[in-house]
Amino acid sequence: MHQLYPPRYGPEWGSGGVFGLYYHRGTLYYVLSMEAEAFFHYSDNEVVKYKFQLLGPGPASGGDTYNAVDAVDNYIYFGGWVHNPAVYKARSSGGIEIDFRNKYSHVHAYDIDNRSVKLLWKDSINHEREWVGEVSQVIYDPVNDRLLLARADGHVNLGIYELSRDGAVFKQLSSMPGLKGSLFLDYACFDIQLDWRQGISGIQCLDLSSGKWFNYVVESWEKISVDGYGVSSMTSGYSTSAFAKYYHFFRGGVIVGNPVEPWIDEPRFVRLFDYGLSPYAPSRSNALPIGGGILAVFNSYTHGSLHSGGFGGEGFTHSNTVVGPTVLVYITPPQARILMALGARVTSIAKKGSEILLGYSTAPNLGSADATLIDIGYRGIMGISESSLLSQHSPPLIFRINGAEIGDKCFGGIPLLGYSEPRLLVKATKSNKLEVNVYDIGTPPMKLEELSYDIAVGRSEVDLSGIKHIASFRLEKPDYASTIYIELT
Repeated sequence: MHQLYPPRYGPEWGSGGVFGLYYHRGTLYYVLSMEAEAFFHYSDNEVVKYKFQLLGPGPASGGDTYNAVDAVDNYIYFGGWVHNPAVYKARSSGGIEIDFRNKYSHVHAYDIDNRSVKLLWKDSINHEREWVGEVSQVIYDPVNDRLLLARADGHVNLGIYELSRDGAVFKQLSSMPGLKGSLFLDYACFDIQLDWRQGISGIQCLDLSSGKWFNYVVESWEKISVDGYGVSSMTSGYSTSAFAKYYHFFRGGVIVGNPVEPWIDEPRFVRLFDYGLSPYAPSRSNALPIGGGILAVFNSYTHGSLHSGGFGGEGFTHSNTVVGPTVLVYITPPQARILMALGARVTSIAKKGSEILLGYSTAPNLGSADATLIDIGYRGIMGISESSLLSQHSPPLIFRINGAEIGDKCFGGIPLLGYSEPRLLVKATKSNKLEVNVYDIGTPPMKLEELSYDIAVGRSEVDLSGIKHIASFRLEKPDYASTIYIELT
């Protein structure tokens, strides 16, 4: 399948994408954001399009930007948020804003056989600048035959909720904000996100049988880190379960283990594609189980800003730094391997028969002062066969990191399996030492060795060809004017 959507009317912050890709009972569903259009493609070539008219008179914008979808029996349940009608307004102090008074959080049910949409639930506070928690995850609970909803993006009505499949019952199960989650053993687990600026601080898990909650709070990221260093700004990405472990991906890497019984298998932090203050992250996408492993996305430019939008100074510069291409990574413990390099971001992944579908956008979500009347990105869907994706050679890659983005913090977390001549180049303004930590993503993850290299003023090259696992790096002294290249061939 190959589909391309050019910029069209959709007042919001920059670009959305193709979200919620889900193939169920011969029907492919997805939402085009920011246009707020839901599509249902049938095998008989009929396409049903829904423009969220059950929420308002239109024209609408938004739809979903977190992949909130699940399916069971004859129904596809999809959630998210919608402006209906959308209100775009100018601001005299510079920059553009969106009026949030018509912003709704929602859950719909699509009847595949009858080819019809039903609104199950909606919520709004009709406030100019604030909104209720968006629905960022929908999980079907097979034990209690209900839907579990995660809500953390918003100002009020946050937490984990249950919604009956007919929409008659809606209640809060946890008051702790959670953005993303998945089933794990006999539990439904979600992140704990008390401060969206900081990101996740732990995992909350609901026992589907007893209704009891188990909370795992990370007291020290350094303590659970495989390479021994902490992480900052842990913006939640997505989660999944595999190998009898819970995986939660976020900006900086992934936490993996058993958050319900940490004394059996304590969750560990595995650094992956961590570039300091850069927005490079697995945000606003999803993981996909294929071939018994995990296909994960790390996006190069999910969030950015044109005006300061509250960032200001260096923060504004870092939020617009594109370090390298988006990558697809295949995790099969103890190894991780880069399979593909792509553009700004992959917003959704799904499996349709033997084909892997990738939803994408060429532009990021923008900051609070950067509303645009149209979606500024080219969004689309591309397909690639599962067998060719898993068997192809790792693509050549270059990552460029500015010293000001990392300081003396640990960075990287690059899977080097599949590369014969990987190297790291440093253009330094002072003599330094480079620490290289080598580890895997096994069960459990394990640190293998630590190496050290002298860095001279000017150009230094570090040969990484002897490493076949994951490598993270750290400069002993901050060199804010330095430039680091990681070249993978």
